[in-house]
Amino acid sequence: MSSDQTPAPGSQALTHGVRIEVTTRYAPERSQPQGHRWEFHYTVTISNERREAVRLLSRHWVITDAANKVQEVRGLGVVGRQPTLAPGESFEYTSSCPLGTPFGSMHGSYQMMSASGERFDAAIAPFGLSAPYTVH
Repeated sequence: MSSDQTPAPGSQALTHGVRIEVTTRYAPERSQPQGHRWEFHYTVTISNERREAVRLLSRHWVITDAANKVQEVRGLGVVGRQPTLAPGESFEYTSSCPLGTPFGSMHGSYQMMSASGERFDAAIAPFGLSAPYTVH
């Protein structure tokens, strides 16, 4: 992945009235570059800009490292929760992602359900993961 293909170290997307914002940071205290392991923390803020409540049901992540190795992660909820957000409410959590290369990217979606029963995917725009002082 060249630097012109690596997304910025944060992202924002608005889908069906649900805003997803992501910020990232390299976690040197949990990384072992000599062992080809770089860990990154990402903080996600999910904001409900709709006129009705929404519930996060599940997640789907696509993680790509610098060698173009793609890993997909699916599961119920986030950090063990399936939060319901009233109009105007936000939910924030932090998680981590290990990579076998010093940089890569992530994107995905949250499967949501509105109070009226509408199911939809809220997009998580691509964002970069990059250890400092790496060339890509």
